[in-house]
Amino acid sequence: MMRRWTREARLSLARLPGLGRAPDMPAHTLRDLWPGDATRGALMLRGVFRFDMRDYPLTVQDWEHKDLPVAVRRWLHGFTWLRDLRALGNDEARLQARAIVASWIDHLPTDPLIADAATTGERLAAWMGHFDFFAASADTLYRQRLMDRLLIEGRTIAALLPLPVQGWRGLSALRGLLAAALSIPSQSGFFSRFLRYLEQELDRLMLPDGCLADRSPEAQFQAVRELVEMNAMLRAAQIPPPPPLSAGLTRLCPVLRAMRHGDGGLALFNGASVHNGQTVETMLNLGARQKIVASAMPDGGFYRIANGKSLLIVDGGMPPPPGFDATAQAGTLSFEFSHGRQRVFVNCGSARTGAWAKALRATAAHTSLTLDNRSCIDFSPGGGVARRPGKVTATHVAQDGAHWLDLSHDGYRAPLGANWRRRLYLGRDGQELRGEETVEGERRVQMALRFHIHPDIPAQISDDQDEVLLTIDGAFWRFRQEGGALALEESVYLGDGDAVPALQIVVTAPSPDAAAIAEEEKEEEAVGETPASPRKPAAVERPFHHVVQWVFERAPD
Repeated sequence: MMRRWTREARLSLARLPGLGRAPDMPAHTLRDLWPGDATRGALMLRGVFRFDMRDYPLTVQDWEHKDLPVAVRRWLHGFTWLRDLRALGNDEARLQARAIVASWIDHLPTDPLIADAATTGERLAAWMGHFDFFAASADTLYRQRLMDRLLIEGRTIAALLPLPVQGWRGLSALRGLLAAALSIPSQSGFFSRFLRYLEQELDRLMLPDGCLADRSPEAQFQAVRELVEMNAMLRAAQIPPPPPLSAGLTRLCPVLRAMRHGDGGLALFNGASVHNGQTVETMLNLGARQKIVASAMPDGGFYRIANGKSLLIVDGGMPPPPGFDATAQAGTLSFEFSHGRQRVFVNCGSARTGAWAKALRATAAHTSLTLDNRSCIDFSPGGGVARRPGKVTATHVAQDGAHWLDLSHDGYRAPLGANWRRRLYLGRDGQELRGEETVEGERRVQMALRFHIHPDIPAQISDDQDEVLLTIDGAFWRFRQEGGALALEESVYLGDGDAVPALQIVVTAPSPDAAAIAEEEKEEEAVGETPASPRKPAAVERPFHHVVQWVFERAPD
């Protein structure tokens, strides 16, 4: 209680106006590194902004926006969309950006955004990164008001340190503090606190192998982006980057490279989006000179196996811990498979708002297995993981160029009394991917094994429904299985933001109905297998053991 009171007192004091004046121009020119979207910028000129596939009215006379989802409000108040107006490159866009920033200063929002240091950090970095675009040519009064607000918001971030655990977003707060420190060097406390807390934040974010505790390619991407931008700010001010920043990039970049497919975009695990491959490559080149790909990620629990032109990426780890699980998905043991630059089997992607955000976290939205149409992980109303597997195992063996992965989790043990074991094999030439899926439980359950197909891949099921043919780079590949019923069904793909129709291969092993179970019991009694004591219901008593084997391979020419 005392700590909370002290923190709130510091915050209130930091936001008092009149505690010193800032210069009317930043000491250093800081430029945002990333290209904007002129289409979205044109929408903003018409009073509309676009976020996560949906358009919203841009109302700038009331910045509370209580009717908007939290993710939308954070983005709107973060001002990273200034780059979209900058992409238009005309005076109308410049004046619109200037007017919106002035409106925010005139209509300051109240809690909880005031206490969101990450959003505040994004806003300060965006203001200074686009100062030359919207503010440099404004009158002295405008610039003075902007810089005075920068000073107050920088004090706000400083008062909120140390930050609560919030994944990579803590780096956004520190980047904003750095922007304020470099823009107003007289506030020496800003820079000293940035140096003090950067190392602390990186230490709790990064695992020993360079993966983030979030266990997400998206978090890895965002963390590298934050550090790259900090590095660029410091170089603009001719200040050598501190050792923790350089060391952080050295450890993070190889893992991010390992989480890319041949098209250059990210693998879709735990809330990731594909992102433009060239943008990812540019960021990595800014972050690390050497193009090293992580050979192993034992702490993060990801497995990357490349043979020939084929690439297999598997999530073989536990869900991220509390505080890092805001974007976690129920995709434990799911995988993605690509051939050359073409994604083949994928997870369905992610969304930040709306019904899709919930649906895409489910196990059924992954190349994985569901039992009884349930997910192996449950989520709390607040967005974190409420129920997770108690045990996840993964073993990787390589021999003569071929690779085996032996994986298992007990995420279905609590709700259904079942365990799942997945064994994967990738041949040395990359043209044969095999799997064996074993479910053992206390009772019979409905199995559904899903292979979501990238929308660019044509697929059709044979007339006999015994195999699915896919066309990859002009060659036929076929999927076959034993132990279940094969079908080709509709799916959806949100790797790039928009919902795109797709297909999925589904292998089901139906639970026998009551009549079938009764028939089996009669047959057992006929051969003398009558139980010594009265039976419980068969569906409860009879143990369940089922195996589905499958192969995906290039068809002979």
